[in-house]
Amino acid sequence: MGAEAGEPSSILSLAAAFSYGVASMAMVFVNKAVLMQYVHSMTLLTLQQIATALLIHFGQVLGMSKRKDFSLITAKKLLPVSIFYNANVGFALASLKGVNIPMYIAIKRITPLAVLVAGCMRERETTDTVICTATGVLIAALGDFSFDLYGYRMALTSVFFQTMYLILVEKSGAEDGLSSVDLMFYNSILSLPFLFFLIIATGEFPHSLTVLSAKAASLTFSVILIISLVMGIVLNFTMFWCTIVNSALTTTIVGVLKGVGSTTLGFVLFGGVEVHALNVTGLVINTFGGVWYSYAKYKQKKKTPRKIQHDVESHAHK
Repeated sequence: MGAEAGEPSSILSLAAAFSYGVASMAMVFVNKAVLMQYVHSMTLLTLQQIATALLIHFGQVLGMSKRKDFSLITAKKLLPVSIFYNANVGFALASLKGVNIPMYIAIKRITPLAVLVAGCMRERETTDTVICTATGVLIAALGDFSFDLYGYRMALTSVFFQTMYLILVEKSGAEDGLSSVDLMFYNSILSLPFLFFLIIATGEFPHSLTVLSAKAASLTFSVILIISLVMGIVLNFTMFWCTIVNSALTTTIVGVLKGVGSTTLGFVLFGGVEVHALNVTGLVINTFGGVWYSYAKYKQKKKTPRKIQHDVESHAHK
């Protein structure tokens, strides 16, 4: 498409970003729907990772997907990615049990603040946009009648881990020539021992499986759970794909933009959100800051294009 060698085409970049945005938005609502009926978030994450590993394995056996052979050296390199990923998702799921979706999206939208702090806040224009976004969160929190301190702490902790693993994914994909499928498989395999330890140490297991067996009798819950497992796979693939083809920054920007739609739908689809002028004002400021941030970074990226090896080409190194 006229892209320079080693640089992903505009269509590929757009497709990756759009796919991640849609999957990310859908996953928030699907997980919220499951957690409203099944509170064992770490067990849910474990099931999602098992489903991912099995799908990729049997996909390769049947010739439907390709991935590099498992390497202990690569696994050691990707272990921090897996740790940060599971910490992010684990804290995010825990926060969804106590925080309504509009506020959850608002809090997650300040992820770029962590990136700026890591970069010593060197860019004035971007700094202003993130300050605006963070200010919106504070104002919205003051007007949040359903304020849940535990949920807020979990969401903010998730923001930190999300920033760290996206940066590591970008570095791993570019340096090691790994595809989205490769990263997904390694992440799932490396995650399982960690997750099994957590669900046992926290006391979720085996009670969570007993509750799951009882809930499975409900057709509605079973359908939502299956959708959650499938969407977990789709989200992981599109997230890794977007980060490799574009950058960790682009993935963050897409997360900010999809939050606009998620915030609106969150008020409509789920009950329990009492509207207050401060809350709405804060969410509007937060959303404006997020869009402003995205526009600022888009202009910066056009000035300094980033050359990386894209996802499709990575298979050539197999």
